[in-house]
Amino acid sequence: MLTITLKLVISYLLGSLNGSLVLGRFRGIDIRNEGSGNAGGTNALRTHGRLFALGVIVIDVGKSVLATGWVAGAGLLGEAATGVSATWIALACGAAAVVGHCWPVLYGFRGGKGMATLLGVYLVIAPALILIMLMVWLVTVGFTGYVGLATILGAAAVPLWMIASGVPLTAPLAVFGIAMALMIVFTHRSNIARMKSGEEARFSWSWLARR
Repeated sequence: MLTITLKLVISYLLGSLNGSLVLGRFRGIDIRNEGSGNAGGTNALRTHGRLFALGVIVIDVGKSVLATGWVAGAGLLGEAATGVSATWIALACGAAAVVGHCWPVLYGFRGGKGMATLLGVYLVIAPALILIMLMVWLVTVGFTGYVGLATILGAAAVPLWMIASGVPLTAPLAVFGIAMALMIVFTHRSNIARMKSGEEARFSWSWLARR
């Protein structure tokens, strides 16, 4: 059990290395004081352009890939006869990285909203599910222009797809998918409030034109 705890702590600390805040230090800025105030890829794109946002996404996806694929496995701390399946450990480490991204101890517990880091977990565990998320995201952005809504629906589409496919609700990936979808809704609660009030910004192709 000590080994699992160490893996979760390390995964959380990896998740706390927020891409926009790490790169922002090289520019002498704190992105949480700009734009929407969120330390995530969308705000990075809006305020500093596509190259900065790309770096943010690479870091935020990469850290959960490391947590899920390396920290959770035999590559670190060895294997222990814990009686817990490797799938549960990998998903728990992935979840810890997502939590670390959203509430990073290294940055006063003010981080991003978790979607890019969640993508990294699915990239390791079930990469085909990313296609479901991406399709829902693109369709939603295309019809509404709301990135936050697209993110919420993309995260929710994964457990819904698994349930529709007959995956038991008690299966590790289903439990993870439902928990992460609920977390994404929670971290986007301010977006939901702004959409209700008509104040939410819509996606603009001009964001992609910026360097």
